[in-house]
Amino acid sequence: MSVGRDEARRLLWQMLRIRRFEEKCAQLYSAGKIRGFLHLYIGEEAIAAGAMPELRDDDSILATYREHGHALARGVAAGAIMAEMFGKREGCSGGRGGSMHLFDVARRFFGGNAIVGGALPMAAGFALSEKLRGTDRVAACFFGEGAMAEGEFHEAANLAALWRLPVLFLCENNLYAMGTALGRSESNVDLCEKAHSYGMHALSVDGMDVLAVRDAARRAADSVRSGEGPMFVEFRTYRFRAHSMFDPELYRDKAEVAEWKKRCPIERFTRDALGRQWLTEPDVAAIEREVAAEIDAAVAFAEAGTWEPVEQLTRDVYARAPGAPETPA
Repeated sequence: MSVGRDEARRLLWQMLRIRRFEEKCAQLYSAGKIRGFLHLYIGEEAIAAGAMPELRDDDSILATYREHGHALARGVAAGAIMAEMFGKREGCSGGRGGSMHLFDVARRFFGGNAIVGGALPMAAGFALSEKLRGTDRVAACFFGEGAMAEGEFHEAANLAALWRLPVLFLCENNLYAMGTALGRSESNVDLCEKAHSYGMHALSVDGMDVLAVRDAARRAADSVRSGEGPMFVEFRTYRFRAHSMFDPELYRDKAEVAEWKKRCPIERFTRDALGRQWLTEPDVAAIEREVAAEIDAAVAFAEAGTWEPVEQLTRDVYARAPGAPETPA
C-alpha cells in the first residue's frame, strides 16, 4: 500500500485526535461536565479516519449515536463538538443535541442519530434527491451491525438497490449490538451476503487497518459515484470501551477485549509508519503535541461557552402563534 509522508501524518493525526478527544470526554463525564448518554469510539478510529477523506465535501454524511469520530474527521471543529457535549449554545447543535446529535450543515454532516438504524432511510432519501437532480454526489451512511436487524436497513437497502441510488452503506461491525453478540441476534452473520441479497455490490475489510479502510472506501465511493448503484462495505472492528458509560460489560470477557487491543489501529499504523520510514519518532511526538493542544483548546472553548436562557427553552419546540412576538435571541 502506497503512503506518502503527508498522508501518513494526516492519518495518524486524525486517529490520535479522535482517541484523545474520546479519552478526554470520558474524564469530563466522570467529572460531571458532560451528562446524558455518551458512546465512545475508542478502538474504531481507523474507520472514520480512513473513510472520510475518500468522500467529497459536497457528499452527505449520516452517522450513528457513536459519531464523535465521524464529526471530527468530517471537519467539524473540536471546540464546537465539545461545547455541544457540555450543552452550551456555542455547540454545533446549539447545545440541544448533545453527544448523540452532532450536526453541521456547512460540512454536510447531517447528524448522529439516537435511533438504531434511523439514519439509513434518511440516507436513501438524500441519495434519491441527488439522483433526481442528476448530480454525482454520494450519501454515505455509517451504522453498526446491530442496525442490520432493524427494518430500516432492509427497507433502505431494497429501495437503494431497486432505484440504483447513490448510497454508500458503511457498516461498522464491532460484534456487539449494545450487549448482544452478533450470533445471538442474527441467523446469518455474513453481513455481505445480506447486502448481496438485494443485488448490491459488497465487500468486507479489516476495520482496524486504516489503509485497508482507505482503499475500500475509495473503491466503494468511486463505484457509487460512477452510477453503479449502492454499495455496502463491512468494516470488521471492535470497541475497546463499554457500549456507553452506563454499561457494566457483563456480556464479554476481559480476555477478549485484551486480545482485540493488541490490534489497536493507532499502534499498528504507528509501527508501520516508523518501520517503513513514512514517519519519524519526532513526527509522532509532534503530532501528539498538536493533538493535546487542540483538545485543551476545545475544552477551554466549551468551558467558556454560555448556557441557553430559560426563556428560550421552547424555541424550535412549539410553533409561534400568528402575531406573537418572536423569542428574544
